[in-house]
Amino acid sequence: MKKLYRYIVKSFLGTFLFTFFIVIFILLMQFLWLYIDDMVGKGLETSILLELFFYMSITFVPMALPLALLLASLMCFGNFGEHYELVAMKASGISIWRVMRPLMIFSIFLSGIAFIFSNSIIPVATLKARILLVDVRTQKLAFDIKEGIYYRDIDDYVIYINKKGDDGSHI
Repeated sequence: MKKLYRYIVKSFLGTFLFTFFIVIFILLMQFLWLYIDDMVGKGLETSILLELFFYMSITFVPMALPLALLLASLMCFGNFGEHYELVAMKASGISIWRVMRPLMIFSIFLSGIAFIFSNSIIPVATLKARILLVDVRTQKLAFDIKEGIYYRDIDDYVIYINKKGDDGSHI
């Protein structure tokens, strides 16, 4: 039974990790599309954006874990059924509850880790992500106004710069 349990957990774990990171990526893209207007044209450094994405991906873990667990179990047992491995297990006298036992133990273990993670890490990550998001939203725009050209991207204003200062930032 130990080899069978090891085989089931091994085939489930790869699928679980793959689906978990795919779900995190999808939720992160949803966040990006929601706040893309606040980030574009601000002249943000890549490190700030990566830090924001890191904190937001941590806050998405409670939503991604159940989805990844469900999808991975469906894919794993669907694969077992497609390759007649479930039929072989049933033919050898192993009940379906016994086949699912390692995954139920894994799910209980994962729920305990998720509780600890949600209780201690997610509040800190949420606070840091919200502070960073507010800082990004309130940062002034980094205009790329060229010399000798009319700049019309600000509503109801037209700016003309004859010459910039020696440092390139003063008008």
